[in-house]
Amino acid sequence: MTLNKYPPHQLHKPVLLKQATILLKPIKGEKYLDLTAGFGGHAKEVLEKVGNGKNLTLVDRDLVAISALDSFRKLGAEVIHDSFYAAVTKLRKENRTFDMVMLDLGVSSPQLDSPERGFSFSRNSKLDMRMDASQKLSALEIVNEWPVDKIASIIQNYSEDPFARAIARAIVDSRPHESTKRLADVISRAVRSRVGGSRSRIHPATRTFQALRIAVNDELGQLEKTLPMLPDLMKIGGRLVIISFHSLEDRIAKNFLQEESSSGYESRLKLLAKRPISGSEYDASNPRARSAKLRGAVKIKT
Repeated sequence: MTLNKYPPHQLHKPVLLKQATILLKPIKGEKYLDLTAGFGGHAKEVLEKVGNGKNLTLVDRDLVAISALDSFRKLGAEVIHDSFYAAVTKLRKENRTFDMVMLDLGVSSPQLDSPERGFSFSRNSKLDMRMDASQKLSALEIVNEWPVDKIASIIQNYSEDPFARAIARAIVDSRPHESTKRLADVISRAVRSRVGGSRSRIHPATRTFQALRIAVNDELGQLEKTLPMLPDLMKIGGRLVIISFHSLEDRIAKNFLQEESSSGYESRLKLLAKRPISGSEYDASNPRARSAKLRGAVKIKT
């Protein structure tokens, strides 16, 4: 079973598609759970192998992505608009199990490239960064209302930027902020005043924007709460694949998989690869794959 070609606004090249599919090892008739389905790049590949849309359960908290997944819904897939933590909690209570579970922690290209979403400073737009537009907290609130210590803390903890305190002070001192470009300019001046004339190939605001996005969407908190529940959703022999793009995400995933696979007789999972698969090595033609790391495991015990 195949899908029609995506409309232009839905085009998105999934990261490490070939390698993820190899680890998922989809077989006809198996059930697939994609907790960050996005625009369906990985799901499309799995669908062609399992042969029936009814075998797919696709989750995303972005309404734009949910709309894009309508083509899968028409083929019988279950599409859930919710965070992956909330979806996993519900599916676990229902005692649902799957042969494949996918967790791609990246922000999709359409999200990053849409000015109205406020994720990027490459185009000037209103600050937002919410993956779920119905939630209250946005980047606009953080930069305009939070105290300097709290802003410095999220920049330090989520981006490890050595200039976190100086950036936070500059943000607070130059309020109010409305646009991505103005905020990026304020951050750039704060950083360059510390480093003098030296330049980096990475924009000085990149780390702060990343930290704000993580804070707005509670990305690390949701991941830490979700991972321990995933083995309960997997059948014996079921495969789990996790793609991360941030060192802190990867650290959480790595620690979880090591704990679940190195407890002797109590181990529920077995690693599918001892080392993570690197996007810069195996998906070099995709610029969004540069920092990606792919990890996988199979369930061996209830």
